[in-house]
Parts: sequence; C-alpha cells; structure tokens
Amino acid sequence: MKLIVGNRNYSSWSLRGWLACKQSGLHFEELTVSLFGEDWEEAKRQRGDIQPSSGKVPILWDGEAVIWDSLAILEYLADKVGRERFWPKDDAARGMARSMVAEMHSSYLALRRGLPMNMRKRFEGVEPSDEMRSDIVRILGLWAEARARHGKGGPFLFGTFGAADIFYAPVVSRFVTYGVTVPGFAQAYMQAVWEHDWMQQWFHGAEDEQWVIAQYEEGPQAL
Repeated sequence: MKLIVGNRNYSSWSLRGWLACKQSGLHFEELTVSLFGEDWEEAKRQRGDIQPSSGKVPILWDGEAVIWDSLAILEYLADKVGRERFWPKDDAARGMARSMVAEMHSSYLALRRGLPMNMRKRFEGVEPSDEMRSDIVRILGLWAEARARHGKGGPFLFGTFGAADIFYAPVVSRFVTYGVTVPGFAQAYMQAVWEHDWMQQWFHGAEDEQWVIAQYEEGPQAL
C-alpha cells in the first residue's frame, strides 16, 4: 500500500488518513507532497494513482484500489483488518463513535476555517468568534459524554485508541496551537492523544518540513 499525504504541519485530513493506516497495522509506503507547491501540481499531472481523486489528499493506493477520503480510507482498512481494530465492540459505544466521526467529517466549519491546523506554531491570547466557540463547546460536550459513558478502559474517548480519536486528533492539535481553554478531563484526554507515539512521529515530521503556507502562519482566520 502507498499513502499520499499533504504537508504534515497543515493537513488535518492527511493526519487522519495516516493515523488510520498506522492503526491498521499494515505496512504502507508514504509520499508527502506540498499542498500548494509546484511538486504537487506536477505530481497530479504525472501520477495515475492521483488522478481519480481529483488531486485531493490523503490518497491510499492499494493495488488497483484508490481511496481518497480519510473516512473512506479508515473504513477500507477496517474491512481489511477487522472493524474491531477501529470501532468499539459494544453496540452503544460503537453507535456513538460512528456518530462522532461522521459529525467531525461533515461539521465544525467555523473551527476549521478560523483556527487552521499549524502544528509548529503557538498563538497566545486568541479569542474565538461566537461561531468557533459554539463548535468548541459542542466538541467538548461530545468528548465529555464519550469519556463518561464509554471511556473507562483507557485514556481515550472510548477507552482504547480508535476511529474517534483518529478523527479528533487534529482538533487536539488546534486546541494546543491556539491555547484553547478546556476543562480538566479534556486536558487529560488531549495529553493522551498528543503524547501518543504516532502523534509525536507526525509532529516531529511537521517540525522538519521546510514548506511554509503564509496564510496559515498569521494566526486565526477571519470568517
């Protein structure tokens, strides 16, 4: 298998796809491309495995199969290795985890646009807009419910690391970058995610990147 990802520092969806591959336990090669750089444009023109996705990342290439959406990548891998590697066994927990992942996949536009992922930077004194704050409150509420109802088996949302943590890992990164104030239980959860070996591997890769996207270096974005 081969996984094509964008800039580690900025690409939240690439992080999700990469974590899903790591969680699968399967061997995969990795290609990193700059999202807005000439090498990415050249790669899209030349590489047949990129074309079916209309140039989006992440892209998983497995034989003749090409999967280019992070949730689709996770589900494809779950089919290959067993769904229990990604999803809770308990029906109620699995239903909540699926709902949280689906909501992350389709929602929180204010948070995404206003507080773009930038793993290398730290901003102080950030005041989220009302729209961003609404997203933050909603996310913290879901984290609290998941931890209270289903998190007794470990430090992650549903106890052990899984699909929900993969999809909310970039949110953890954003909260760290912009100094978002969170209650104690969320601090503990964020620490568990941030200190996870795979998250640290991705972070150190982001630190080593030379690419800079100026618009994401200026702090919170206006909506």
